[in-house]
Amino acid sequence: MAQLTLKKLGIAASLSLVLVAAGCSSSDSKNESVEEKLDYSITGIEPGAGVLQKAEKATEEYDNLNGWEVEASSSGAMATALGEAIDREKPIIITGWTPHWMFQKYDLHYLEDPKGVFGKSEEISTIARKGLAKDKPEAYKILDQFQWKTEDIEKVMLDIKDGKSPSDAASAWIKDNKDKVDEWTKGVQKGDGDTVKLAYVEWDSEVASTNVLKQVLEDKGFKVKATPLDNAVMWQAVAKSEVDASVSAWLPLTHGDLYKKYKDQLENLGPNLEGAKIGLVVPDYMDIKSIEELKPKK
Repeated sequence: MAQLTLKKLGIAASLSLVLVAAGCSSSDSKNESVEEKLDYSITGIEPGAGVLQKAEKATEEYDNLNGWEVEASSSGAMATALGEAIDREKPIIITGWTPHWMFQKYDLHYLEDPKGVFGKSEEISTIARKGLAKDKPEAYKILDQFQWKTEDIEKVMLDIKDGKSPSDAASAWIKDNKDKVDEWTKGVQKGDGDTVKLAYVEWDSEVASTNVLKQVLEDKGFKVKATPLDNAVMWQAVAKSEVDASVSAWLPLTHGDLYKKYKDQLENLGPNLEGAKIGLVVPDYMDIKSIEELKPKK
């Protein structure tokens, strides 16, 4: 009986220690700063992307980001990490951009950027090879007249995210926005089956815009070949007339270096979407408004 009592006491003591340790761990976790919970880390996207490069520059420009790291991953992995953090209401800072379906799905905001590292705003522009206006004037006219708003593209993006194929999402948007499509095709004669080669960066926004434009061109009698390419390869392909056009040119920051390199070898038709933006993004439940509010690594 005495031995059994000692065993019970031993178990009780062990359990007590576990509970105390758990209590300390929970208390320590609650006392952690946001920065510590984040492990002084920003969740990024693909290496080489403009927004990732600007985030890395921000860690150099802002003294309070001393010791912070920008973790490169992919657009999909970043979005997954964001969704998981929001489901658990955990802190997260991502390299974000507008347009993106996540702004339709979640309550998010950009952190203020007093030093202007990420620039004020971006435009998504349409670029075309030299001579396209002469070779395929009707297709060129559609490309030149193609312009829409952030809420338009984000609707297509969210439909794709929610399970529709890019083609079906594009069809649904076109069906619901005939007035806008009519503006893009105003004065355009029916095509005669010529092939229009489009290139795009395989970002959610550019998948959406390219699929919408592809269907609009096809509805006007063109055959369309749309090819996803890396940023630099896309610009090179348009400059060397290997493709006809792209609606995926982010300017002046994201693709600024590539535009400087190739601007004399292609034609810039101007923005197809204004008010695009890049920067550091957090969920609204995080009580942080500015990059300057973050604390350096101890």
